[in-house]
Amino acid sequence: MSIFLTLTVVVFAFVCFIGEWLPTDIVALIVAVLLTLLGLITPEESISGFSNSATVTVMAMFILSAGISRTGAIQIVENSLLKWGGKNPTKQIFILGLLAGPITALVNNTAVVAVFLPIVENWCYRQKMSVSLLLLPLSYITILGGMITVVGTSTTVLASGLSATLGYGTFGLFQFTFLGLITFFVGLIYLSIFAPRLLKNQVSSCSTDDLVTCDYQLKEYISEIIIPPGSPLVGKTLNTSRIQRQFDVDVIEIIDNGVHFSQPLADKKLKAGCILLVRGGREDLLQIKNQQGIEILPEVKFSYPSLISELNSEEEGVAEVLVTSGSNLIGSTLKELRFRQRYNVTVLAIRRGQELSRERLGKTPLRFGDVLLVGGPQQSLIGLQTSRNLLLIMQQDIEILRHSKAGIAIAICLGVVLVAAFKLLTILVSSLIGVILMVLTGCLKPKEIYEAVRWDIIFLLAGLIPLGIAMNNSGTTQLLAENIVKLGGQLPGYWLLTFFFVLTACMTEILSNNAAVILLLPIAAKVAENLNFNPLAFMLAVTFAASYSFMTPIGYQTNTMVYSPGGYRFVDFFRVGAPLTILMTLIIPPLIILLYGI
Repeated sequence: MSIFLTLTVVVFAFVCFIGEWLPTDIVALIVAVLLTLLGLITPEESISGFSNSATVTVMAMFILSAGISRTGAIQIVENSLLKWGGKNPTKQIFILGLLAGPITALVNNTAVVAVFLPIVENWCYRQKMSVSLLLLPLSYITILGGMITVVGTSTTVLASGLSATLGYGTFGLFQFTFLGLITFFVGLIYLSIFAPRLLKNQVSSCSTDDLVTCDYQLKEYISEIIIPPGSPLVGKTLNTSRIQRQFDVDVIEIIDNGVHFSQPLADKKLKAGCILLVRGGREDLLQIKNQQGIEILPEVKFSYPSLISELNSEEEGVAEVLVTSGSNLIGSTLKELRFRQRYNVTVLAIRRGQELSRERLGKTPLRFGDVLLVGGPQQSLIGLQTSRNLLLIMQQDIEILRHSKAGIAIAICLGVVLVAAFKLLTILVSSLIGVILMVLTGCLKPKEIYEAVRWDIIFLLAGLIPLGIAMNNSGTTQLLAENIVKLGGQLPGYWLLTFFFVLTACMTEILSNNAAVILLLPIAAKVAENLNFNPLAFMLAVTFAASYSFMTPIGYQTNTMVYSPGGYRFVDFFRVGAPLTILMTLIIPPLIILLYGI
């Protein structure tokens, strides 16, 4: 009966993950509660995920990565990218890989993409080339680089912890470094040669100068309207006029007798002759004209120089911001969030993959990976850099970074790695010491520790680890392993290893990579044990396959992060990622057998 109940909970988790009705971390917590209520685990076991060494280590690595990011230690590679990148996409991707890949061996790859994304995008615009040529390869490069050491991704840290729980011991810091380096360079060569060709239909004709109107097609959505004498708007403030609440329009700027007034504008009194720069669709503007007697200036609207001069000046500017994973903006609309009042900027457009929204923005629920084009005072745009909910892409005021602490942050991270490598302390203890040193040396402020942690991943791990315990306690893992042995017991070790690699690679595209590891690694190890194969070989196959999620924009966090900024379609990830996945399937099982034995 307990096996049936456990499998029912597993199926429930599968359905919820695939359906995406709830965030994955919430699903994980529901799973832990269900297992407890059904008596499959004890209350103590239900919360054991929070004290698990893997969970705490992952949390510590997020904080160490933030120390590297906040001190600008990664930004020093920007000059190298500009110096050696050239104009050939193949060379650019290869140089990008040599710079970004090794960093992800020690720094969480999500943090690396967050830092490199604005660097790469600004560099592409400077070179007058499409960002789509480099952003998807950037994501794949960080995924490949994250598999060079155990601390490169949360997945490898979790796999190491599960290995210890199963009685096989933790992975050594450089347990699979040679394998990771081989697959990294094979993948990098593939991306350098084929990605520019497979993504060539994404090349944009936009130059730096017409980025706003070309990429976001705003010419038909940014207008100037004038308030004539006798209009009901005369004498009212923007707030009391309610035009921004009643209609799908946003007032970006008010011009009164040649004087430009920017956000905040809610209490600015409207006068006859005032000109309003607004974002809105034609239908809404016509409704305002009929009700409020305003006049639309169509010739100005289609004048590109006028548009740019209004949106970009010393006081005003436009920028792209990315909705980050774990952002508390996700699921809410701009109107519900009172976004304009909260950040003192106006959202001009929302990009989601190749979808571009310029109307009904206030009613669009935000998702992770959405890119918002915002306009407002330069100081407000700079202030967005301190938000943990948004990542500023198009503008970077790097003066806020603690450059003087960059060397200290690097030294701390290297110290954490070396101490663990020489087994002076466990990676858990050394990483926690590193966190303390980051604060004591001023690389991070105390409050930034909490902002640095990806709590969604922490809760996902803490919620799903009890599922692994339940599967083991109930005998579900043993049952599944025995059935796989019956089906594939006659297969040679190579084909069984390949089977688990392919199964995990498919599952990680549907579930999260961490969920795939939690579910399949114990089964793979048990199958290996029952057939007298090397459990480490099978655990490594599952770990690598779970991490190498290339075929969809939702399979891995970094893929989602570049999805909208690159203007990709869903099929672009499959076009580039499927051959890469097949390539890894062909080389990793033989390499595991060669390096670790079967």
